[in-house]
Amino acid sequence: MKLKDTLNLGKTAFPMRAGLPTKEPKWQAAWDQADIYHKRQQLNEGKPAFHLHDGPPYANGNIHVGHALNKISKDIIVRAKSMSGFRAPYVPGWDTHGLPIEQVLAKQGVKRKEMDLVAYLDMCRDYALSQVDKQRADFKRLGVLADWENPYITLKPEYEAEQVRVFGAMAAKGYIYRGAKPVYWSWSSESALAEAEIEYHDIDSTSLYYANKVKNGKGVLDTDTYIVVWTTTPFTVTASRGLTVGPDMDYVVVQPAGQSRKYVVAQGLLDSLAERFGWTSFEILAQHKGTELEMIVTEHPWDPEVDELVILGDHVTLDSGTGIVHTAPGFGEDDYNVGIKYGLEVAVTVDERGLMMANAGPDFAGQFYAKVTPLVQEKLGDLLLASEVITHSYPFDWRTKKPIIWRAVPQWFASVSDFRQEILSAIEKTSFKPAWGQKRLYNMIRDRGDWVISRQRAWGVPLPIFYAEDGTAIMTKEVTDHVADLFAEHGSIIWWQKEAKDLLPVGFTHPGSPNGHFTKETDIMDVWFDSGSSWKGVMAAREELAYPSDLYLEGSDQYRGWFNSSLITSVAVNGHAPYKSILSQGFVLDGKGEKMSKSLGNTILPSDVEKQFGAEILRLWVTSVDSSNDVRISMDILKQTSETYRKIRNTLRFLLANTSDFNPHQDAVSYENLSAVDRYMVIKFNQLIATINQAYADYDFISIYKSVVNFVTVDLSAFYLDFAKDVVYIEAAHSIERRRMQTVFYDILVKITKLLTPILPHTAEEIWSYLEYESEEFVQLTEMPLAESFPDQKAILEEWDAFMTLRTQAQKALEEARNAKVIGKSLEAHLTIYASQETKTLLTTLNSDIALLMIVSQLTITDEAAKPADAVTFDGVAFTVERAQGEVCERSRRIDPTTRMRSYGVAVCDASAKVIEENFPEAVAEGFER
Repeated sequence: MKLKDTLNLGKTAFPMRAGLPTKEPKWQAAWDQADIYHKRQQLNEGKPAFHLHDGPPYANGNIHVGHALNKISKDIIVRAKSMSGFRAPYVPGWDTHGLPIEQVLAKQGVKRKEMDLVAYLDMCRDYALSQVDKQRADFKRLGVLADWENPYITLKPEYEAEQVRVFGAMAAKGYIYRGAKPVYWSWSSESALAEAEIEYHDIDSTSLYYANKVKNGKGVLDTDTYIVVWTTTPFTVTASRGLTVGPDMDYVVVQPAGQSRKYVVAQGLLDSLAERFGWTSFEILAQHKGTELEMIVTEHPWDPEVDELVILGDHVTLDSGTGIVHTAPGFGEDDYNVGIKYGLEVAVTVDERGLMMANAGPDFAGQFYAKVTPLVQEKLGDLLLASEVITHSYPFDWRTKKPIIWRAVPQWFASVSDFRQEILSAIEKTSFKPAWGQKRLYNMIRDRGDWVISRQRAWGVPLPIFYAEDGTAIMTKEVTDHVADLFAEHGSIIWWQKEAKDLLPVGFTHPGSPNGHFTKETDIMDVWFDSGSSWKGVMAAREELAYPSDLYLEGSDQYRGWFNSSLITSVAVNGHAPYKSILSQGFVLDGKGEKMSKSLGNTILPSDVEKQFGAEILRLWVTSVDSSNDVRISMDILKQTSETYRKIRNTLRFLLANTSDFNPHQDAVSYENLSAVDRYMVIKFNQLIATINQAYADYDFISIYKSVVNFVTVDLSAFYLDFAKDVVYIEAAHSIERRRMQTVFYDILVKITKLLTPILPHTAEEIWSYLEYESEEFVQLTEMPLAESFPDQKAILEEWDAFMTLRTQAQKALEEARNAKVIGKSLEAHLTIYASQETKTLLTTLNSDIALLMIVSQLTITDEAAKPADAVTFDGVAFTVERAQGEVCERSRRIDPTTRMRSYGVAVCDASAKVIEENFPEAVAEGFER
């Protein structure tokens, strides 16, 4: 027998190397086979419900790391709730309609306008479902547990039917109307866009300063006076029908030296404009309030048949320009609103493809709107006073990445203004994390216009609207309910397969159609109406779910997207929000804090992480970042996360190895019979349990990460486990000292495995498979541990926290001695503490082997007054370190005066000799091998 065989060295088959890329798919297959998701639901039947509603990702392409952050976060929350006394079903979903799929097919050579529409829509549907399958596999590879075989998909007939019912309910309340006011128009998509489909980029534009000649000055201005305006969109001059002034602003009539013309500009901008126009000197002839200029008539700069009326508008400012705004009601929201008030023509001179129309004039017709600036300048002639290139923020189509234009075209709108206050009240009743989200959404709703819900595309849910012969729109409850029933049975494809009369209820008549003829709308609904109806199509429709949901969790861009559209439709139909709380996350950036882009080559795919590190590392990374803000990721960052994972794994492996001979049913020691330091660790661990449970409840992942890492590295590795080896390895296998520590080890191991399950489910299940005394087959089917409190908790924490401070000071003294070559390892040291009476009392009260806790072979505690001149002092406590007296025990590796060569051939101290002689009589009789 060898001497090392008398040690209780930890043994476990649990591997040090995780092998996550290989093992994770195997665990996931085991979960599928065992049907873990539905078993968890059955276990939680009858418990209080928690419903997280999954915002649908768009079904196009493999998932990116932003998807991973979102889905892992949801999975952590749902898993934690499921293990904490809640019935928490999780139904994933997909958004499947819209332009991106049409664009993919176009790139594949499919020509939508040259083929049968129904066949084209079938192609769109097939492509969308293929992407759902692809993304479902991606999400499952992340370890996300959900009802994957029964997701909601916005193209499914049952979903489309509920969407139409939402539309019908809004129409019945008068919230759906047709109008021709300017909307975001994407010439690159040939469709109107919603606010959520807009993103802003800086562009360079040519701005023009030009003058309109007064035609009828109403006794205020002479006809040789010119009113100076400014525009950053020269093409809209073709549709200019008015000049807007601020009612309370001051305007001056000035005559530049050497000119016969007189000009009107805002007084507050006169000096800067004079410099810009080269007016070295000028005379102010008159001053007028904006209200005095109202109803003056001017001439269009090059079209004598068009008059432009001077009108009043509160949107005019002195921030830029001339204080007078050229007004084209067909190309701007403010222009439209003020133009309608004054009865101006809503002229639209650009078509759906961005080409100038015939009504722009023969010189412009057929030209692309963005290229007509030179022609506009030429047409202005000497009325053009100045031009310059400016850089400013401008709206773009977020899909095509092309600039849009404001363009007035007939569209269908969902009212927001009619029930805006109800929406705002609903926001005030909703909780937000981060808290600023409430103000953000509130301000968006407060300031937004009505929602344009029609799209001039093919792939989507058709607007269920019919037209009578006289043009009357028909969208009564009877009609929309009938269409919804048809969609539920056949899908929305039936809208394109049947004639209008075959889609209406049998025997339907309308006074506007004396001949019984009807037509149907060909526009489709905005995709945000699709996903914004999910509270109805999913949460209210499925028996296992509930409406309103407890939580919506998405990226911060969804304040203008899904959070917004869901809120509007829910309040419109039912008067309350679809959610009780909103949790928003920032965007995922690269390691330098830059936006990820394929062109920059700085993207990271979840599949790349899974192959190199495993999904578990991505999951741990999610908890390590403050996702309420933008977060960074890179392979270097993930490598650091992998090191943290390795530390956690190997610490739990140590606990597993050193409880391999521990039967908790027979060997566990009660709290009262634990040593003082063991009780301290139990208390510290229960504090961790409380922290983690509260953090899960608060969705505070980073607190979980920090507290777990701190406990593992500081409380366990750097303290408890550091000296524990000298007990669990060296004391007799069945000794009370060892069983006490094993009791603590096992309790921590089992409970921390449960606590980490929502974050690291693969690793937790692997550990669980080695815990033979735990009855549940899968750790995911267990419950979260609850924190315990103990009557002596406060006193123990105070005493041991004070000791930990003293221990830190002693470690500094040992480190200095090591640097001075006085000792090598700390077990070579004889440490002397020159202690105050308070410190002496503390060390006595602890009732512990202080030398063991300090990991030194010998310890002396003496009066602080006896400290020698060469003592080192840290925070008022003095220490000396010298080499311990005696020989090294071959078994315990401690220096001990009692160490001597024994008759059985080894040099051991008395303590080790006692263990050997009592437990290994054969070796004592035969001697040990060398």
